Amino acid sequence: MSRIKDSSIEAVKSATEILPLVEDYVRLRKAGGTYKGLCPFHQENTPSFTVTPARGTFKCFGCNEGGDAIAFVEKMEQVDFVGAIEALAQRFGVQIEYEEISPEAEQARRRKERLTQLMERATSFYERVLWDSDQGAFAREYLASRGLGDEVCRQFRLGYAPGGPTLTRRAIQEGYTQEDLLAGGLVNRRGNDYFTRRLVFPLADARGAVRGFQARKLYDDDPLPPKYVNSPESDLFKKGDLLYGLDTARQPIAKQDRAVVVEGNTDVLALRQAGFEPVVASMGTALTERQLRELNRLTKRLFLCFDSDAAGQEATLRGMELAVKLGFTIRIVLLPAGTDPADDPATFEQRLQTPVSYPVHQVRLLNERAIDKNAASAAIQAFLNSLHDSPEHLDARRLAADLLDLPPETQAAFAPQRARSSAASVISPRLLGAGDRLERSALAGVAAHPKLTRYLEELGPEHFDSELHKRARAHLLGQEAADSELTTLLAEIYALSETDDITEETAEQMLLRLRERRLQRQLSDAQSDHFLELQQRLAEVRTAIREFA
Repeated sequence: MSRIKDSSIEAVKSATEILPLVEDYVRLRKAGGTYKGLCPFHQENTPSFTVTPARGTFKCFGCNEGGDAIAFVEKMEQVDFVGAIEALAQRFGVQIEYEEISPEAEQARRRKERLTQLMERATSFYERVLWDSDQGAFAREYLASRGLGDEVCRQFRLGYAPGGPTLTRRAIQEGYTQEDLLAGGLVNRRGNDYFTRRLVFPLADARGAVRGFQARKLYDDDPLPPKYVNSPESDLFKKGDLLYGLDTARQPIAKQDRAVVVEGNTDVLALRQAGFEPVVASMGTALTERQLRELNRLTKRLFLCFDSDAAGQEATLRGMELAVKLGFTIRIVLLPAGTDPADDPATFEQRLQTPVSYPVHQVRLLNERAIDKNAASAAIQAFLNSLHDSPEHLDARRLAADLLDLPPETQAAFAPQRARSSAASVISPRLLGAGDRLERSALAGVAAHPKLTRYLEELGPEHFDSELHKRARAHLLGQEAADSELTTLLAEIYALSETDDITEETAEQMLLRLRERRLQRQLSDAQSDHFLELQQRLAEVRTAIREFA
């Protein structure tokens, strides 16, 4: 059994600086001799997480987590002591020595280390060919035609593979063997370089070590038909383990508490170039469990933005189903047909403001894929019955009622089980806009849970667009009697509160959404002296909404 030498452990501890380490995950602000930020181990609105660089420790006074840099890495990366020491050694450039290791284990360790060094050397080689040789001129022109500047391409270490035995000869001159090159996926059985006349994207793990490559076709006479070719699968490289760009996106994802997953590498480059940082690519396939577990260490909020073609929709579907099972909150960012994020990266942040929830997206897909209305109804009912109650669930059920044109007595089957048992009917507001539906559901939630009346009073009539809804608010607050017009609406509201089984938590979230809507409108018309204040208030409301997820 191998172990790390005590001298190496002490060397790692001596080299480790806790402040830059924690700042890889958490946004910190100086407060005297300490630094404070939001705790990465639990949800909070007020910073209670403290780092004391002089002592090399961290402490959260909210969830009581604390310790040194090793404990921090163990908790953040979900690794044991050895894994934490190895991660810190890599982070701070310390060479680790092992002892009491079997010959087989030592051989495997050295083998992995040698291949990792080989991949780094190959990356540097491809970079030099792209930027410093005539052979890379066409690849440079291609990148420029895609609007990708030198800075972002160099940051992501793009390269060009000239082909033939060029890389192979150079590697052998440096002491690597044909067996090494085969194990790294850099050479084919004929002794030529694996990648030929292609643009090369290094594929790194979460800590930045290159594990393989993806190569993009540039010439029509390329003997390989696929537009993109990956390194062969091996012990070193498994595509399903990696997310393109994660090594440089970890800190932005952790700080912003969101990860945007796109389909292609160039989408990542274009968005990063435009200043959008918390983005990674699944490299054209559905998200895997290994990829999602890497993201799970950083955030629970995923925005999926895949191409609108059939393959992209299929990847989105498979990825979001697995992500939901692992506890992620999923939003789908829809793009116009035939476009991808790289086409207009400057407006991408705006698209993130109007995503589609997982339940709504799934209902649409199930309806589109069904062979007839009966099949669609059965599939959608089974899906909706499997979900917990939430505002997104309500939206999805209403969409289902609209798409299937269901009568009220049939719509009740789409409610959660305990709601169906007491429901006489479900009111389908097909003719209402999204804003009216939100107002009506919020009022129904207060009707079902009178203790929320104080929150309704805090909102004020200006948070409602409909004059009738304003009157219903006043009635629920005991400020207005009901006439015949209001009585009709109140009957619908009380029925909705029962048939939709609106929980207290769901109702409170919808009230928050009304407050969010009002602040968004105020921001659009705000003068500069009030803009920052409104922006801060909106951020606080959105944080409160996320806590329900």
